Amino acid sequence: MKKFHVKKPDIKGTVLRLRNIKREDVKAYWKAKKERRERILEERRNSAFGRKMQPAYQFMNRISLVFHALLACVINFVIEAVSRHSAVEAWNYMTGTPVVFLYNAFMIFITFSVVYLVKRRMFVRIIISVLWLALGVANGYMLMKRVTPFNAQDFKVAKDGITLINNYFNGAELVGLAVGITAVVIWVISMWRRGGQYNGKIRRIWALAGVTAWFAVYGIVSDLAVEKRVVSTYFGNIAFAYEDYGLPYCFMASVFNTGITEPNEYNEETIMKISDQGKMTRNETGRSESELPNIIFIQLESYFDVAEAEFFTTSEDACPNLHAMYENYSSGYFKVPSIGAGTANTEFEVLTGMNLRYFGPGEYPYKTVLKNRVSESAATALGALGYGTHALHNNGGNFYSRARVFNNTGFDSYTSKEFMNILQTTENGWAKDDILIQHIMDAMDTTEGQDFVFGISVQGHGDYPEVKKIENPKILVEGIADEATRNKWEYYVNQVYEMDEFAGNLVKAVEERQEPSVIVFYGDHLPTMGLKAEDLKGRYLYNTNYVIWDNIGLEKEDRNIPSYQIMADVLGRLDIHSGTVFNYHQERRKTKNYLADLELLQYDILYGDQYVYGGKLPITEGHMVMGVRDVTLRNVIAHLEEGYSLYGENFTRSSRVYVNGERQKTTFLNNTRIDLPETVFEDEDVIVVCQYGSSDTLFRKSDEYIYRDGELIVQEGTATDKTKSWVEQLDEED
Repeated sequence: MKKFHVKKPDIKGTVLRLRNIKREDVKAYWKAKKERRERILEERRNSAFGRKMQPAYQFMNRISLVFHALLACVINFVIEAVSRHSAVEAWNYMTGTPVVFLYNAFMIFITFSVVYLVKRRMFVRIIISVLWLALGVANGYMLMKRVTPFNAQDFKVAKDGITLINNYFNGAELVGLAVGITAVVIWVISMWRRGGQYNGKIRRIWALAGVTAWFAVYGIVSDLAVEKRVVSTYFGNIAFAYEDYGLPYCFMASVFNTGITEPNEYNEETIMKISDQGKMTRNETGRSESELPNIIFIQLESYFDVAEAEFFTTSEDACPNLHAMYENYSSGYFKVPSIGAGTANTEFEVLTGMNLRYFGPGEYPYKTVLKNRVSESAATALGALGYGTHALHNNGGNFYSRARVFNNTGFDSYTSKEFMNILQTTENGWAKDDILIQHIMDAMDTTEGQDFVFGISVQGHGDYPEVKKIENPKILVEGIADEATRNKWEYYVNQVYEMDEFAGNLVKAVEERQEPSVIVFYGDHLPTMGLKAEDLKGRYLYNTNYVIWDNIGLEKEDRNIPSYQIMADVLGRLDIHSGTVFNYHQERRKTKNYLADLELLQYDILYGDQYVYGGKLPITEGHMVMGVRDVTLRNVIAHLEEGYSLYGENFTRSSRVYVNGERQKTTFLNNTRIDLPETVFEDEDVIVVCQYGSSDTLFRKSDEYIYRDGELIVQEGTATDKTKSWVEQLDEED
């Protein structure tokens, strides 16, 4: 076999040459480099491909503005055809709203103006075209899978989305995606060499001035388009906005229009007037401590009452438990801010009482303002009255940045799937919801008084399979001719049936505690099924369903309610008046300037000077711990040949074992046993079990255990400090 030898670098010689270098040598070097470059360019121009394309390049440069305009129109049409999954729909959009189409084409045209700053104009045109087309493809695929279009805020959840890639892409799609991306990258790279260069002289100052002028013109045109209502800066429905105003404008709006823009009348005097001189920040209740009930909110993933669908029937009632609750307890339609996706945004409205209509289009506050800023919420409002506050979710703790957000919004604990021994999953791999019940009970057991529990389910999550995955479904779907569509709905309906069982079982578990309690069940959004308004009895795509179960004799009051009002409504029925925004809803709903003043209040709390608090913030730092169960170790048993078995309590698949700070290879068997097939223990070794989330985030660690003479000696007080925020302790570890 031929051996490869690496030549030792001549450092001394290089230094000597640099010391003796002359000015003439530098000039000669750069002259030779320039001549070499010109020679290479000449060879490329004289290549078969170069000679063939030269007339085309010259033509493009000669009529570049016309060419860019035509190319922009073509690209705009293609991305709309891909987004709308139909060339016919794209044609109807172009001919039906030609001014909107041309406005979006003008936006694409403007981006091509940067080619005048460089010589590789063809290559830059290709790069710009590929980026726009990639945007269209991404949007089209997301609309196919989630209903909600692609926007700039999705980049902020991209890391979370990667963890769910197997839930949205099958093997063939992943291969096709990889091959497609690779082919495009190779082609783009090849065009760097083959695309030719502009032969004329570039006057960069004039070119830069021209590019600046074009962008200034676009700004003027955009202001005019908004003024003449060609487009709008407010998206009541982001999916419909994309259909009406086109992908380029809507995507760029999601880039630059974020957060809440400062309202014109924002000042301390206005906020004091809105908040009744700060009195709305009060925390009080008309109930005695013994009369205060446990309050449990359960957000059911993609749930709605399937009996509301008018285009199919089911072989039996898919929601017997919830239907019984609808008959006996307060219920109605639940107006949510999104369709098919955006779980965290419904969650945000419920927990904070804030209305998302004032935020930028497609924004997720969980990934922006709440990720790094503390804010009051239902947890702080009820915590001020002595409630223990707990969040639970049978999915990853880092998804939508929930672990940090819940810490920043005042929860005492958050139990995510990393702390659950999940044994049952759906056919698509999502954890079933029944796992939540025991963990809800465990969380409530950590406090002696009342509890506020916010549970987020995941079982009803898409993507819904077009092939039959449930061999013997409990519920059959009738009335849908297309087999693939029927399979999707049959899968979904059977998940709804089990979610309904979970709701019934949770009520039973709460009843067994014999404590005054209120449970609110609601759906976060409709499933990703391409539903239309005419498919539903309510004729509205932003309606799911809610019900307020209780064992304290609340009067039944049926009405429709938006998600940002539900918490204030429930607290009001319980004579609880706590939390600034919730108090505002209770006092100002149905009054003059209600929504306008709500916008001012939201801005003040999240982005402004927080005048409403008068310098006394309701929450200054998070204090939340991850999980409520301690991982404990009992003993270590040596295997006959090699390795050990570690026995203890509350192990999960997210448990990692460290010996003297080094991670061990492990095999998770069950919640009481983990095997260490390659570990060799020695006396005085330190053993720690840690619970990790995605991105190697340390959520919680056990006490340290010393291995001595085959026994484990616990070092009490070395575990995660439950009196401090997990975020603070993570930062200390780092």
